[in-house]
Amino acid sequence: MRQLLAWTLAAAAVLAAAPAARPAAPVDGRAACPRLTTTWYGDNRAHLQQAIDQRGTCAGRPGRPRPVAVFDWDNTVVKNDVTDATLSWALRHDRLLRPARWTDISAWLTDAADRALTRACGPGAPGTPLPTSADAPCADEILQIRENATTMSGAAAFAGSWNHRRTVPQYAWVPQLFTGRTPADLAAYADAARREALAAPVGTTRRVGTHTLPAYVRYYDQQRDLVRTLRRAGFDVYIVSAGSEPITEVWSRGVGLDAAHTIAIRSVLDAHGRITPRTEGCGGVPATRGAVIPYIDGKRCFVNQEIYGVHGPAAWQRLPWRQRPAIAAGDADTDVAFVADATAVHLVINRNKPELMCRAYDDADGHWLVNPMFLEPLPRRGTAYPCATTAYTAPDGTAGPVLRDDGSVVPDQRDTVY
Repeated sequence: MRQLLAWTLAAAAVLAAAPAARPAAPVDGRAACPRLTTTWYGDNRAHLQQAIDQRGTCAGRPGRPRPVAVFDWDNTVVKNDVTDATLSWALRHDRLLRPARWTDISAWLTDAADRALTRACGPGAPGTPLPTSADAPCADEILQIRENATTMSGAAAFAGSWNHRRTVPQYAWVPQLFTGRTPADLAAYADAARREALAAPVGTTRRVGTHTLPAYVRYYDQQRDLVRTLRRAGFDVYIVSAGSEPITEVWSRGVGLDAAHTIAIRSVLDAHGRITPRTEGCGGVPATRGAVIPYIDGKRCFVNQEIYGVHGPAAWQRLPWRQRPAIAAGDADTDVAFVADATAVHLVINRNKPELMCRAYDDADGHWLVNPMFLEPLPRRGTAYPCATTAYTAPDGTAGPVLRDDGSVVPDQRDTVY
């Protein structure tokens, strides 16, 4: 029953303890901190409000730097993936351009994937639109590689060596598919996809090729309220996403954040301002075909580099306390490094991702908050997370135990918030 009764009673207790309409009283003449107004699981709202009261400029710390809050985007601030929604729209409107060779796009694309894409998408002049709206096999191969890193026949789509805590080829592949378009083109596609996805009823799906994809996206009311409240309390709020930056920028405006506060995969442009397969690097790593993106340790690097101005190898490391976000939020293992770096609240939206949930349920510092997805939450995981054995992914891709900062092993954890 997803603990529905317990959730309802707990939420009611929190609301009773912190009425939405009652402003906080000024303390020693200082401005009152703004209040969160939406319902959260358990006492999560009370913990978030406490962090706002303690860290916001409303708490009266003249001359000190503004505190920082950093959010992942897809399935953290919104339900569903906005880059996938844009790719779906682009496939249905023939907006992808044919490459000269598919292997020109990704450094890791296999010969099997190259053959599958060439066969499915047919011949044609480079730079002309792929007929994906009518050519179901072409759309299918593209989506299968994006979703599963395999071809429709089951062959591996990517092979070779990459740092599994800095990138994942099928994430980098999506902006690479828009090679030849401009960021303005991609933003226009994202805007059209956004209007379509917000208008679609919650829970609806659509068929693209033979794939069934979510047809809707929704901003989470709780996260919109949290971002708005944080900004009013004096926080600098940022998005850090493993999606494409022009797409994420279109969506982040819906919570009041501008391009300067939106960090995602940044494509290198050619001399004519068109997207290339190369992506900007971080931490002293130059631009490559996707070797570094905002993914696991890559997210930490981009937060440290773009928000705190730390460049070179130091950007890959956990920074001192004053150079870390006060609040960080995510939903997947790709978020675990920067969420763990937060000093006041590590907010986790439960999507059953093992390393993140191991750290959240272990709650080593007492500041981890777990919340079910606000729409269509997942059922309880039937078995414990394998924290002590295989929940951690090493840079070489091998699985191992999740370790605390002191080197001790996190024991297996049961799923309790769903």
